[in-house]
Amino acid sequence: MIQLGEYNTLTILRETDPGLYLGDEEENVVLLPHKYKPESFEIGDEIRVFVYLDHEERPVATTLEPFVHLNDFGYLHCSDVNQYGAFMDWGLEKQLFVPFKEQARPMKIGNWYIVYLYMDEITNRLVGSSKTNRFVNNDEVTVEKFEEVDVLVTHLTEKGANVIINGKHKGLIYIDDIFEDIRTGDRIKAFIKKVRDDNKIDVVLQSPGYRSIEPNANFILDELKAAGGFLPIHDKTDPDTIKNELGMSKKSFKKAIGTLYKEKQIVIKEDGIELI
Repeated sequence: MIQLGEYNTLTILRETDPGLYLGDEEENVVLLPHKYKPESFEIGDEIRVFVYLDHEERPVATTLEPFVHLNDFGYLHCSDVNQYGAFMDWGLEKQLFVPFKEQARPMKIGNWYIVYLYMDEITNRLVGSSKTNRFVNNDEVTVEKFEEVDVLVTHLTEKGANVIINGKHKGLIYIDDIFEDIRTGDRIKAFIKKVRDDNKIDVVLQSPGYRSIEPNANFILDELKAAGGFLPIHDKTDPDTIKNELGMSKKSFKKAIGTLYKEKQIVIKEDGIELI
């Protein structure tokens, strides 16, 4: 079956004036307009295409890559608003419709929003929603401590960065654990720091606990070598200085230099650390 809102690998059946007709094993057929056909092809070749509805609500294939696919989140630009709702640029010829009832707050032309793409069961149309909390759930958490995950940054607050984890759960990167520039809409790799008793999830950008000691230790070694063998930072240095100079928390720094000290790769002095 040809899936709307998703990539499909289909077979080229025939070429006509409108374009190439593609089919699946169940004899479902969809048109790939001429402007999207490959430069060279043969009847019977397989081609990977994205399928959605055109302006007349007919399934149509494209080789363009959308910014979001079915049952997932994207960071989209609002290009128009009319009496029915908002229209988002999602990388395809026809814009994605977000009805007023699916807007967490009234959308404005020119602004960017986190949008979830789903299939409206009543109209069988692809629709967007910025009411993202409807589509994430922490009742049954499917991640565990130290696991590497994919996160989408949804918004920044004084506490830190709110994220969507693996397209399923809500999480938070606390401000004290952010050592790089991140913004709303960023998709990044992260790690589960803790799953709380109430199923709230703490996320960090560096591998937490003992698993981050070795990478941090190696990073400090590289910094020492680049600085000629000495850094004026030690275990008594204030956390802000360590964060600004090395991009890590004081706790991570102390663990890392402790490892280097035990391995007899550095000495810790009153005014800094020195390479042996």
